[in-house]
Amino acid sequence: MLKTWSSILLYELEEFGSSTILEDKLGHICGTIACHSSVRSGRTLRVEEMNALLREMEATPHSGQCNHGRPTYVELKLSDIEKLFGRR
Repeated sequence: MLKTWSSILLYELEEFGSSTILEDKLGHICGTIACHSSVRSGRTLRVEEMNALLREMEATPHSGQCNHGRPTYVELKLSDIEKLFGRR
Protein backbone atom coordinates (compact mmCIF):
# COMPACT_ATOMS: atom_id res chain seq x y z
CA MET A 1 0.00 0.00 0.00
CA LEU A 2 2.87 2.38 0.80
CA LYS A 3 4.32 1.73 -2.64
CA THR A 4 0.96 2.61 -4.20
CA TRP A 5 0.72 5.89 -2.25
CA SER A 6 4.29 6.83 -3.02
CA SER A 7 3.69 6.16 -6.73
CA ILE A 8 0.57 8.33 -6.69
CA LEU A 9 2.42 11.09 -4.84
CA LEU A 10 5.36 11.05 -7.25
CA TYR A 11 3.02 11.10 -10.24
CA GLU A 12 1.04 14.04 -8.87
CA LEU A 13 4.15 15.99 -7.94
CA GLU A 14 5.60 15.51 -11.42
CA GLU A 15 2.32 16.21 -13.15
CA PHE A 16 0.82 19.03 -11.09
CA GLY A 17 3.49 20.27 -8.68
CA SER A 18 1.36 19.40 -5.65
CA SER A 19 -0.71 16.56 -4.33
CA THR A 20 -4.39 17.24 -3.68
CA ILE A 21 -5.04 13.51 -3.18
CA LEU A 22 -2.39 13.34 -0.47
CA GLU A 23 -3.62 16.55 1.17
CA ASP A 24 -7.20 15.22 1.22
CA LYS A 25 -6.12 11.86 2.64
CA LEU A 26 -3.92 13.48 5.30
CA GLY A 27 -6.77 15.82 6.23
CA HIS A 28 -9.09 12.84 6.65
CA ILE A 29 -6.52 10.96 8.76
CA CYS A 30 -5.86 14.00 10.97
CA GLY A 31 -9.60 14.56 11.41
CA THR A 32 -10.12 10.94 12.42
CA ILE A 33 -7.25 11.10 14.92
CA ALA A 34 -8.69 14.32 16.37
CA CYS A 35 -12.14 12.77 16.80
CA HIS A 36 -10.76 9.65 18.43
CA SER A 37 -8.63 11.79 20.76
CA SER A 38 -11.49 14.06 21.80
CA VAL A 39 -13.14 14.30 25.19
CA ARG A 40 -16.09 11.90 25.07
CA SER A 41 -19.58 12.71 26.29
CA GLY A 42 -20.10 11.82 29.93
CA ARG A 43 -16.40 11.85 30.84
CA THR A 44 -15.73 13.62 34.11
CA LEU A 45 -13.05 16.30 33.85
CA ARG A 46 -11.08 17.86 36.67
CA VAL A 47 -11.20 21.67 36.90
CA GLU A 48 -7.61 21.87 35.63
CA GLU A 49 -8.52 19.79 32.57
CA MET A 50 -11.55 21.98 31.85
CA ASN A 51 -9.48 25.15 32.05
CA ALA A 52 -6.71 23.70 29.87
CA LEU A 53 -9.28 22.60 27.28
CA LEU A 54 -10.87 26.05 27.18
CA ARG A 55 -7.46 27.75 26.79
CA GLU A 56 -6.59 25.39 23.92
CA MET A 57 -9.95 26.09 22.24
CA GLU A 58 -9.37 29.84 22.53
CA ALA A 59 -6.03 29.45 20.76
CA THR A 60 -7.34 27.12 18.04
CA PRO A 61 -8.92 28.51 14.84
CA HIS A 62 -12.35 27.04 14.03
CA SER A 63 -12.63 25.33 17.41
CA GLY A 64 -16.38 25.93 17.45
CA GLN A 65 -17.00 22.77 15.45
CA CYS A 66 -15.42 19.37 14.99
CA ASN A 67 -13.98 18.12 11.73
CA HIS A 68 -17.42 16.75 10.80
CA GLY A 69 -19.16 20.09 11.38
CA ARG A 70 -20.74 19.28 14.74
CA PRO A 71 -20.66 22.05 17.37
CA THR A 72 -18.09 21.65 20.14
CA TYR A 73 -19.97 23.87 22.58
CA VAL A 74 -23.27 25.70 23.01
CA GLU A 75 -23.91 29.08 24.56
CA LEU A 76 -26.43 29.15 27.39
CA LYS A 77 -28.03 32.36 28.57
CA LEU A 78 -28.24 32.93 32.31
CA SER A 79 -32.02 32.67 32.09
CA ASP A 80 -31.70 29.20 30.48
CA ILE A 81 -29.43 28.03 33.29
CA GLU A 82 -31.80 29.44 35.90
CA LYS A 83 -34.69 27.52 34.29
CA LEU A 84 -32.66 24.29 34.43
CA PHE A 85 -32.27 24.72 38.19
CA GLY A 86 -35.86 25.86 38.85
CA ARG A 87 -34.90 29.44 39.64
CA ARG A 88 -37.40 30.97 37.20
